[in-house]
Amino acid sequence: MRSGLVAALALVPLVGCGTAGEGASEEVSSADALVDVEAEFEALEAEYDTRLGVYALDTGSGEEVEFREDERFAFASTFKSLLAGVVLSENSLEEMERVITYDEDALVSHSPITEENVGTGMSLLELCDATVRFSDNAAANLLLEELGGPEGFTESLEELTGDDVTTLDRYETDMSAAVPGDERDTSTPEALAGSLEAFTLGDVLPEDRREVLVDMLVRNMTGDAVIRAGVPEGWVVGDKTGTGGYGTRNDIAVVWPEEGDPIVLAVLSTMEVEDAEPQDSLIAEATEVVVEALG
Repeated sequence: MRSGLVAALALVPLVGCGTAGEGASEEVSSADALVDVEAEFEALEAEYDTRLGVYALDTGSGEEVEFREDERFAFASTFKSLLAGVVLSENSLEEMERVITYDEDALVSHSPITEENVGTGMSLLELCDATVRFSDNAAANLLLEELGGPEGFTESLEELTGDDVTTLDRYETDMSAAVPGDERDTSTPEALAGSLEAFTLGDVLPEDRREVLVDMLVRNMTGDAVIRAGVPEGWVVGDKTGTGGYGTRNDIAVVWPEEGDPIVLAVLSTMEVEDAEPQDSLIAEATEVVVEALG
């Protein structure tokens, strides 16, 4: 597993920081454009009978696309990208080779990589790779234990990125219940995008560890039908998906267009029916609106 961790880095123009250039205070070009974007997102909400939250930032121009950007949503497994970032911030690459051992009691549903390594254990690096690229739930829980649990993760995230909105309260898989109105294990589109930007484009991580995290996101195995499906061919996407109860379907990403600076994007969605089917196409279509709006 370790040998492939940097295979995709040549594809990605890594950026040392995510500060915006001229026009940083400008949003999508005009009031008319903002109204049109809002109408398109509202139409998607009506079509899918969902609540949608979107935040996108062109890190070069400073232009933003916003829709319910400061409303809380259950983040589901999207937090795993930030979890890996926190773990990488606390361990050098040499320290990331430390092996964590565990037994079958650590396994929960959807733990495809950790279940293959019961008894032998996995390194911190391998656990990060499993939780980001395969959304392995047991791997995420083992990493959380290294940080002092959900509370330790939440505190570390705020210390590192200034994110005082995102709060993790439970382990997997309880944290993916996503019951409407429950503020546990929630964040906002803008806060998630900001934290992801800090880890992938900012200076929270040293360059070598930032490259490892970006590589994991670019080689994510769960995101082909969501944000990746909504961007033009040739664009590079590093993302982390999330799925939960009440039709929750999320994706957060850094997107590298063929030309121009990276775009940081969070698209979150939820429904009112507990067993509602999550809709990949909703996330892809919302991404298309963002791409069109940013031009």
